[in-house]
Amino acid sequence: MVAGLATPALRADSMDERGKYLVDEIAKCGTCHTPAVEGKPDPAKYLKGAVLEIQPIGEIKGWHKTSPDLTPGSRLWQRWGEKGLTDFLVTGKGPSGHPAGAPMPTYTMKQDDAEAIIHYLKSLK
Repeated sequence: MVAGLATPALRADSMDERGKYLVDEIAKCGTCHTPAVEGKPDPAKYLKGAVLEIQPIGEIKGWHKTSPDLTPGSRLWQRWGEKGLTDFLVTGKGPSGHPAGAPMPTYTMKQDDAEAIIHYLKSLK
């Protein structure tokens, strides 16, 4: 890139690749959001939400026993919409202004990373 010139917008396929990389390799979303079969993620239910296999030893206020479906047809997408999901990844807070309950980590991503993730998630069925 030449100094002083803006970075060109990412192509759609580049955004999908970056989003998939961030989802699978950095944030490891599938660890909690994909059900496991015999200890391995079920590819037929990729990011469709799951009963969490981890639980705290003692009570933790707000701990969730399940993770939501992250695919575009889910209730989460219907309630929050694309903007709400993108804002959540950037600010760490949902549309209500509160962070997600444990064990979901609070992410504060760069806008372009959040947009790449949402672009990728929109490609899932």
